[in-house]
Order: sequence, then structure tokens, then C-alpha cells
Amino acid sequence: MSKTLHLTIDDRPVRVSPGTTIWQAARDHGIDIPVLCHDPKMTPVGVCRMCVVDIGTRVLAAACVRECEDGMVVRTRSPRVEQQRRVLLEWLLADHPVPCEREKTTGDCELEFLARQFGIVKSSCDAVASRQNGAARIDSSSRVIAVDHQACILCDRCIRACDEIQCNEVIGRMGRGTFTRIAFDLNDPMGKSTCVSCGECAAACPTGALTHKPITLPLVPESQTQAIDSVCPYCGVGCALTYHVFNNTIIRAEGRDNPGSEGRLCVKGRYGWDYALHHQRLTKPLIRRPEFYPKGPLSRAVKETGPSKPGGIVDYDEVLPAFREASWDEALDLVAANLLRIKKEHGPGALAGFGSAKCSNEEAYLFQKLIRAALGTNNVDHCTRLCHASSVAALLECIGSGAVTDVFGHIRHAEVALITGSNTTANHPVAATFFKQAAKRGTKLIVVDPRRPAIADFATWYCRIKPGSDVAFYNAIMHVLIYEGLIDEEYIQNHTENFTELRAVVEKYAPEYVSPLCGIEAPTIREIARTIGRSKSMMIFWGMGISQHTHGTDNARCLIALCLLTGNIGRLGTGLHPLRGQNNVQGASDAGLIPMVYPDYQPVGSEAVRQKFEAAWKAPLDPKPGLTVVEIMAAALRGDIRGMLMMGENPFLSDPNVNKVRQALARLDFLAVQDIFLTETAEFADVILPASSFLEKTGTYTNTDRRVQIGRKVLDPPGDARLDWQILCDLSHRLGYPMHYDSPEEIFAEFADLTTNYRGLNYDNLGATGKVWPCPKPMTSDGTLVLFGEGFPTPTGKGKFVPCEVAPADELPDDDFPFILNTGRILEHWHTGTMTRRASILNDLKPGPFAEAHPDDLARLGIRSGEPVTVRSRRGSIRLPVLASDSVTRGSIFIPFHFREAAANVLTNDALDPFGKIPEFKFCAVKMER
Repeated sequence: MSKTLHLTIDDRPVRVSPGTTIWQAARDHGIDIPVLCHDPKMTPVGVCRMCVVDIGTRVLAAACVRECEDGMVVRTRSPRVEQQRRVLLEWLLADHPVPCEREKTTGDCELEFLARQFGIVKSSCDAVASRQNGAARIDSSSRVIAVDHQACILCDRCIRACDEIQCNEVIGRMGRGTFTRIAFDLNDPMGKSTCVSCGECAAACPTGALTHKPITLPLVPESQTQAIDSVCPYCGVGCALTYHVFNNTIIRAEGRDNPGSEGRLCVKGRYGWDYALHHQRLTKPLIRRPEFYPKGPLSRAVKETGPSKPGGIVDYDEVLPAFREASWDEALDLVAANLLRIKKEHGPGALAGFGSAKCSNEEAYLFQKLIRAALGTNNVDHCTRLCHASSVAALLECIGSGAVTDVFGHIRHAEVALITGSNTTANHPVAATFFKQAAKRGTKLIVVDPRRPAIADFATWYCRIKPGSDVAFYNAIMHVLIYEGLIDEEYIQNHTENFTELRAVVEKYAPEYVSPLCGIEAPTIREIARTIGRSKSMMIFWGMGISQHTHGTDNARCLIALCLLTGNIGRLGTGLHPLRGQNNVQGASDAGLIPMVYPDYQPVGSEAVRQKFEAAWKAPLDPKPGLTVVEIMAAALRGDIRGMLMMGENPFLSDPNVNKVRQALARLDFLAVQDIFLTETAEFADVILPASSFLEKTGTYTNTDRRVQIGRKVLDPPGDARLDWQILCDLSHRLGYPMHYDSPEEIFAEFADLTTNYRGLNYDNLGATGKVWPCPKPMTSDGTLVLFGEGFPTPTGKGKFVPCEVAPADELPDDDFPFILNTGRILEHWHTGTMTRRASILNDLKPGPFAEAHPDDLARLGIRSGEPVTVRSRRGSIRLPVLASDSVTRGSIFIPFHFREAAANVLTNDALDPFGKIPEFKFCAVKMER
């Protein structure tokens, strides 16, 4: 077959590759062929026939599905074609309400646009006798999408968007003949169906059949809004989006094309942005009144030491009386004076700072610079300690880098993908769409998790291992690979070390021995190992179900060993990908917001590195690594840490063992909190500084793929709230360490120049879609997507096997506390709920706390699904409704940690992984009572 086809379209010579459709060929050559059912992101189906063209045959051809042929002559605007389109439009318009809801609001109904082009005018009164008339025409049950069946033209774009892009498979057709219509699940109301409110269907719909409901102001045409390109402020996927702003108010958001997210969004990205407009935003600096000392919690939910009372978001009427408004000068002077006093009286080691993975790279860099250079301590950390610290520890140890080795979208090139300890559809929903697509195209998914995640519906194998048995399970997989000769011996010889030690350890972990330990039958373990060993490419994705254990580093070591053993690193569609949690947890870590490393993971204990930063920052630096998040709280409880600065962090809800955190915060001599809302942690503050939200500033953010993107200012900060980087500079000046910058770009330039991985990047070459670090040629390249094809950044250039033995969790169930508690996130909320519980849509979708337990456990205890229960651990108790769920293994309870009125971290154990210093959020012993 010829590599190039030659044809003419409207007398214009065209050359295309075989397999190109007529519609695509025409578009590539600037020739417009109208469509209604077609979208280039989805499979063409040719149902609307609007794109028909004349190719000289008896029947007009649908251009979206008909492929080009050599010598073909195409007419796109012949009288015959135009007449056909006109008739089709008249038929479609006969049932269509004019104007439809889309045309009345955003003004972009594609059907009515084409009708105007063809000069077809129709009065709305013509639609009286509609096939979809009556009460059933309108479905308003969804919180985010309005359904008008009369405006539907049955183009199936919504069905394909749901099936092919998001892979949720909620929408189909029902009825026959003129009564055919789209339907959700088994013809349920949309709001009662399994719809996850991603909005992909409404984004794809060409008419007013599916439209976004307004969140803030009424929707208006795009021409009346200011469109600002930015990125999503939630998870580590870092989806690219465009905000449409009207009168300093966001009215809607839409996905934007990007190599990572490809225009997709989830419910949080598309509908969860109005938190920035919430009436509880902090707008003035606040200073604690003298009568509210000694310090303690102020709101009911934070005061509780027993079962928490209903609380929702912080009640300002309970908290604000303890504070008075102040000027910025007074507030910053007070913060500086107290931090300097503590430094003078107790030394720099008595101070600490918590930064935030919600802030930009520039803010993270400045924050750690202030703590180190102005206050003289390495006691600086952020929520990476609570997410993937153990993963990073293992990656640095084994392959010399804490970065992902391949991007999540390359799962499309993998024959096998292992997804372990990750509820991907809830925590990284857009990444999950790529995983589901890959499975549909033939990638074999192996899903391993004690709690069955939704992605398991697409898996070739789902393994419900016993909680805490990861090391045993993966050692058994490696045992089979080694003893059945399914390893890559050449790769092991040339690119790894310590294989003999690994083989000696896993020798005893035969599947028959491990099966009782992990709960998976030996033949299944063998079959999974053989699938991995016989595949040409495998990617491993993992989440906090791997990392948040006292043996989390061991769990990650096993996954790394599995890739090294099979040579699955350094090639397209292979490698290690710990899915980053927060939107900038990768970037904040890259920027040095970690107690043991400077920016770009340069160790504070290295004299040469320290001298480099002392010269750059013109300040002496502490040679000792600092304390981590949980260690800082423990030191505060002992009285060793006396003063703290917190920027965008809420440890009262995010840290384990909340009762201990409460005591530690109350014991601090001085606490300054820089945030956008009065958080639970801020109740213990001496000074509260009103900061800027993600939507009110420009800065860079690095996603889970290592893609550095620019988030741009969308709104003005409310009241006297200020940009975080400017607050830090003003405070640093008062601390005797001036930091002068004119813009975030200048800060980024300083940061990038001190690194290897970011060097060469700047705001100009990051452009609209960002770059993946490292990016040696930023003007011509998207960056290095696949790392370590030629070896590893270790002293020997080789990856290291670190064998691990099975170790128990710190706290095991017993007669008094017979259940295992597992905590995590849900789709509609994020982290401590500071943002999402103030986002109207998200809070309406999931307004309150709940627990999940297996139906058999509830039946045994005489508890009905939906009843309130008390869940107790050795550290505290909470009260909340419990729901029966088969996704939870028997003997376990799952509780999301977003809800302050039933804070899951009242229960959790603050025992630490000895290497990553991450607490054991995923395993502690609890009891459940009616």
C-alpha cells in the first residue's frame, strides 16, 4: 500500500496517510465540513449525517467515518450536499426548543448555529407537539447538569464521552422509534444514577440537552467572559483548564488540551472552584486577644475529646471573638518579634515551619529559604511526609531519584499495569480514565488492594490482599519470577546490584507459604507472576495504601525490585509511578520543603552542598537535618519546639492522633498561621495572616508526571488578603534577612538556577502546556518523559535491590479492638476539606462523614446500614453513620478523613516508618459500637 494517498477536495489537491477520514483530511487543509455527532476525541459514528459529502457515488458519504481513497474526488458544498444538510437541519429543528438552554446561556448551541448559517428560522412555539413533551422532558435531579430531552438530537456524543473518554459507562439509549432518548443507567434520574458528575457529557453535548448548571452567577456567552488558562488546584494529576471570569467571579471552568490531561476534568476541577469566593475568606490580619490565653481550642468540634459533635466547617461565631483585627505592619511585627525572641532564648532548633503542597513552587522555595536562612533551622516540612515520604525514601535508596520514571499516560504503551494501594478513580480520577482506556485496549490491569476500588472493574486480576501483607505478596511474586526463569538476567547483570541478597530473601516466600499470609491463592499468585514475567512492558502505579504504613518503605522497595527484576524501567510504557497526592506535592518537594534536603534533593548534611547554598543565600545554614511533621508535633508536646510558622497546612485534621496534636498546638509559645480560612489549626494561633488562594496568584506547579505548569491569576484577593510570596518577603525582612523579588518569575529563576532538574526552564518556555523535567532543550522539547534508560543517578550507576522481610503493623487488632481501620479520600472532597467543604457543589454531593463496613460485620453486631456508630481506638473516638459496603474486607472499617465533625485522625496511630518517617494511617486497631 502506498504511504501517501492523493485526492482532491473541492478542487484542491490533498495528500494524506492511509486511514485518514475525509473529515480529518478536510480539516487539516482548512476546509470546514459541518458536524453534529462528531468530535475528534471520540470514535466517529456518522449518525447525524450532517457531514455528508459527494464522492461521486449514488449515496452521499459521511465524511467523519469514510476513509480517503487514492484518486477520490470530494465535493463538500455541492447543491446536492447543501440540500441534504438543509433537510436534516429542518427535521432536527422541528423538535428542538428555540432557543434551547445552551443557546439562552452560553450561546453556543451547534444546531442553532448551523440553522442560522442555512437561514432556517424557527419560533419556539413550533415545538408544542414534541416527541419528548411533558414532565419527563426535563430532568433536574443532578446537582451539576440540567437535562432537556427535547433538545436532544441523539448524536450520542454524551454516550461516547462517558464510555470512551471517562469510561464510566453511565449513559445509553432507551425507547424505540420517535420515543428514543438518552438514559442514565436503567433509565434512572441522572442525579440518582451512578454518574460521578465529571461533566464530560455536558462538555461534549452540542445542544441544550445537557448543560452545566450555574454555580455562582448566571452563565453567559464566552464572548462576555475573560478566559484565563490555568491548572486545577486539587490532585497531583494537574489537569489543564480554562476559567471563564465575569465581574471578578468565575462562572465556569472547562478542560484545556494538554499532553497530560488531554482536556479531561473530574467533578472537583470542573465544579469545585467557588471555595475562593466563600464568605468565610480571611480578609484582615488577626491577633489573639489577651483574655483568650492560655491557648486552647475554640470551636466545639475541636474542643471535643470524646465523640465529635456535628460541626461541618469552622463556626466563625465560635472562633472570631478570640481575635481582633490588626494592620499588616502590626501583625508581621508581632510574628517577627516572637520568632526572634524564641530563637534568642532557646536557639534556632526551637522553631519550625510547615509549608504546603497547595502552594506554588515559588512559595515553597521561599518558605524553606526563610526557615533555613532567616531562622537558622532545617525543621521545615509539609504534607509529603504524610503521603509518599516512604516511597521517596525507597526510590532515592534504590534508584537514586524520588521521581516517577514514566508519565501516567504511557500506560497506553504497557502490556501490563500493576495498580496497588490506590483508589485511583477517587484520588486521581482523570489519570484513572487513561487506566480504564488502556484496559479496554488490551492492557492487563492487576489491581491489588484490601478495599476493592472501582478500577478493579476493569482489571484482569483483582487481589484483595489482607491489610498489611504487601511485602509477603510481592516477595511471592518475585519468588515465582526468579525460580521460573522469568526475570531479565541481562538487565540485572548490567543495571542492578544486590540481586544475590534479594534471591536469598525471597527464596522462602513460595506462593504456598505466602497464601495464608496475604489471602491470595497460590495458583493466582503464580499466574500473575507469569503474566508479569512474560510481558514486554509493565508499569507500576501506587498510592498511599502502599506508603502509609510503618513498613511503607519496605512496600515501595518491593515494587522497585519487581521492576528491576523484569527490566521494566527506562523504556516507553514501563517504570515506577507513585501517584502524587496534592497538586504540588512533587514541586514543593523539588523546591526543598523537606527537612533533610535543599532544593532538588541536595542533602543538607553534605558540606559541599551546604556551602553552595550558603553562598547563594548569603547566610550560614544548619548542617543537621531537621525534624519531620510528626516529629515536630511530638517535640512541641515535649516543649522542645516552641514557635511555629504554618503556611496553608492544617495538621489538626491531617496529622495522626489528633488528641496529641491538640495538646502540642496548645503548648506552643507562639504560632503564626498563614491561610485563606480559619482552619482548625488556626484556632491555636497567636497571629493569623490572610493569604491568597490558588486562584488569586500566578506561580508554577509540578504534577505527578514532573510536568511544570503555570497557574495564572484568575481573581483578585478579597479585602486585605495578600499574596503568599509577598507575605514571606515582608516577614523575612523583619527577621533581619531581606528577600527582594519583583515577581514569581524572578523567584522561579533563582530556584531553577540552584537545581539540575529545573535548570533552563522559565515562564517563557513553559508556555501553555508546561514542560516535564528534566528538559535539556526547553525551546524544542516537551521534556524527558521516560527516565533512566541509560542507568541511574546512583554512585555506581546501577539500581539496587533492597530485600525486605515481612514485618507486622505497629498495632494489631485484638479482643478489645477487633477491627482494622483504613482511612482515605473520596472523590468529592480533598484532604482536610478546607477547600472542598466550602465548594457548594462538592459539599452538596457529599455533605457529611460516614464509615464503611462489610455487611457481614454489621449483621453480626446488629447494626443496620445508615445507623450511627461510635468507632474507638486507643487514642480517641468519633461518632458517625456506617454504611454497608462489599468493597471493604471483613474485619475492616474505612473512614474518609475530610470531616472535622468525625475526624478519622482522632483514631489513627502516629507510629512512624523508620526510613520515610511517615505515620501509619492505613492500619490501626479499632472497635465499632452501636
